[in-house]
Amino acid sequence: MQHNSGYTEHMRARKLSPSPGLPLYSDSNERKELDSNGKELREPRLNEKYSYHDHVYSRSDQAFAKLGKGKADRDRLKKRNDLIIAGIITFWASFVRFWKIWQPSSVVFDEVHFGGFAAKYIRTRFFFDVHPPLAKMLIALVAKLAGFKGDFDFKDIGLDYIEPGVPYISMRTFCAFAGLVVVPTAYLTIRVSGHSIPAAILAAMFVAYENGLITNNRLILLDPILLMFTALTILMWCNWFNQHHQPFKFWWWTWLGMTGLGLGLTVSCKWVGLFTIATIGFSTIKNLWEIWGDLRVGVPLFLQHFYARAVCLIILPMIIYMLMFQIHFHSLPNSGDGDGFMSTEFQQSLAGHRMDDTPADIAYGSRITIRHLDSNGGYLHSHAHDYPGGSKQQQVTLYPHKDENNIWLIKKADINPSDSDPIEYVRAGDIVRLEHTSTSKHLHSHAIRPIMSDLEYHNEVSAYGFEGFDGDANDYWRVEIASHDKKDPVATERLRTLHSEIRFVHVQTGCYLFSKGSKLPAWGFEQSEVTCISGGKLPKTTWRVETNTNEKLPEDAEKVNYRKLWFIGKFVELNKVMWRSNAGLTQSHPYDSRPQHWPYLRRGINMWGKDHLQVYLLGNPFIWWLSSAAILIYLVAKLLLILRAKRGYTDHFGGLRRFYDESAGFMVAAWALHYFPFFLMARQLFLHHYMPALYFSILTFAIFFDLVTIRLNNWRRFVAVFIMIVIGIHYFRVFAPLTYGSPQTKQHCEATKYLDTWDFDCVTFYDDLKLYYPSKIAEPPKEPVIEKDPILEQIANKEAPEKGTTQDAVVGELDAEEADNINIATEQAPPPLEQDNRDDQNADRDRLL
Repeated sequence: MQHNSGYTEHMRARKLSPSPGLPLYSDSNERKELDSNGKELREPRLNEKYSYHDHVYSRSDQAFAKLGKGKADRDRLKKRNDLIIAGIITFWASFVRFWKIWQPSSVVFDEVHFGGFAAKYIRTRFFFDVHPPLAKMLIALVAKLAGFKGDFDFKDIGLDYIEPGVPYISMRTFCAFAGLVVVPTAYLTIRVSGHSIPAAILAAMFVAYENGLITNNRLILLDPILLMFTALTILMWCNWFNQHHQPFKFWWWTWLGMTGLGLGLTVSCKWVGLFTIATIGFSTIKNLWEIWGDLRVGVPLFLQHFYARAVCLIILPMIIYMLMFQIHFHSLPNSGDGDGFMSTEFQQSLAGHRMDDTPADIAYGSRITIRHLDSNGGYLHSHAHDYPGGSKQQQVTLYPHKDENNIWLIKKADINPSDSDPIEYVRAGDIVRLEHTSTSKHLHSHAIRPIMSDLEYHNEVSAYGFEGFDGDANDYWRVEIASHDKKDPVATERLRTLHSEIRFVHVQTGCYLFSKGSKLPAWGFEQSEVTCISGGKLPKTTWRVETNTNEKLPEDAEKVNYRKLWFIGKFVELNKVMWRSNAGLTQSHPYDSRPQHWPYLRRGINMWGKDHLQVYLLGNPFIWWLSSAAILIYLVAKLLLILRAKRGYTDHFGGLRRFYDESAGFMVAAWALHYFPFFLMARQLFLHHYMPALYFSILTFAIFFDLVTIRLNNWRRFVAVFIMIVIGIHYFRVFAPLTYGSPQTKQHCEATKYLDTWDFDCVTFYDDLKLYYPSKIAEPPKEPVIEKDPILEQIANKEAPEKGTTQDAVVGELDAEEADNINIATEQAPPPLEQDNRDDQNADRDRLL
């Protein structure tokens, strides 16, 4: 078969002979090197005569020395050229990423959250977020270095940055820089994977001009930092894979360690990094499986390979991940608005929440505070406000902060405590009353449905009583000890502070004091609802006495406190709460979307709108749809080849199949592992969750382009790349107003709605671009100046007209009080006036006429 020169050159660039069946993976642009016998020198594969054990090839050392020297020179030249090209592309892309980075000059979309977190880092106040801390800490560091004092709360979209002096430009610039790094990384990833320069340029420029990535990368968000670490990790892995024929050498260890570092940094930004770990993990398993299949590799050597990968790709990322949380805890030593998400033990580790030692024994007449175990430590609370419905008695709630309204006096069911009574401890099974010390009302329940949990197995809980009234049987509660501290056996017999986990059973109805953390409306001050439930689950009906004071206790009474929570305990607890909270983000959002809609760009996200402008996250449809098509084409082609192989056909395509199947297959697998897991999530999802998968689909398209243009010579390839880039830039410019929040007309906006589901609001834009630039709009023509009629002036001043003047109309303006009732310069008759004024006016007219 006769091949054209471009095809032959391409095959040689990959050390591929034009004859079929010789798969090679390197892309060094070099001529074939021959040994003394006239045979081509090339790097052997696992199925050749190569031993991982002693690293001895069947070639002569002299021949390999010759090959290595020439190859090293060519590799240095290739790397230098690639770095130059990558630098030029990066410089070009920087204009796209940093263009008018200062607009909008107000809070946009999730800057509400991540800008606010930066402020809390700077104020060292503990907060809670569902994402790991690294990206947030980097944003906070940049803000701190830029002079931010944490005195702006970012609480609402549209809040102005300029007047408060927020260094938002520095913060956005850092995020945009992270997004910019992805551009040269895409180029280098395609190159080290063994593909042509045109394909690598195409990948980088598509990443540079993808509108969705630009919008997402220019704001104070976690996604650009996450994508940067994801892309760099994949590049490190590709570099390591190119060293697989030199195991345990310097660069082999370097790239493997860098991959592990990248995995740790990626997962420390967002848990989406777990998908990157899965991508590298599956590739590692495949690689180890191939080594295991080489019978020349002994078990000891195989274990060395296994341990090396385990240390670098499992242990190292875990250490980095935990280190980020250690820095996170160190940066937030003080109590903050995130305390309520954490357990009491966790809260005690924060300054402002630490508790003094408290007596262990609880006796009648003790003043106690009671915490709910399942809702991360809300206090049983009441205040002098009544329910707007139901019994309309005083509210009982859970409140997450320390307060005087959290204190209850524990009393016997039928006897009020007296100073002369001997001390008596509260025991399991005792029937007690709980009096709210601030309002002197008792904890009460009855067969009335709560306002919020209006279900037949829920009863309302209130505080009830009045002066001179000792209460009734609905104030009686039986104490049950559900569990206790194993180190304190006494806590199972009688009520002990912190050590006894208790349930309060309403004697009259048999229901349990209960809370599931549901928030009350504004009338309940958004505190958590407390009810009495029949047969509730144990964790939600379990309580603990936290503080205890009683003057009858001896001075040397045993005292207790919370156990100190060390780093591992805090780390494990915070990650558990993050997992639960992530799963609980199921509320709907006007611009959320589902994964099945992402590949064809069904809808975007309205991120900001103000002053007849809008920022709407929407991808470049040309780049987006081509990338999705490349994924689909690969899957269809793979299926067809499998079906043909089943029928006995062998399609090697001159060695190209194995090379492109391995290369594109890895990118498609990375796309799938960053995409399909979202189908398992019931939580709130947005289009920006697709960005890592989009990156891999763009790389897949570049590889597809490399394959379909393989028979073209280089200049024709560059022409094809140039055409595609120009088309991509055209569509980038079409949607740039939505990307940057720039002016556009309603007509232009309507013309860009290629899909009916694209729900950006075109009504918000002006009809004419000139209206966005008032200083450039010509002033409207001034109304003609009408000379004043002297007669009218004289009438207004109640003076006689000068001799010789004429009267065309007579309209008077008498005084300030009548000015609004007189219509000057019209032919309409004046409105009715007061009688005295009308007489004066008639007299003036008679005198003039």
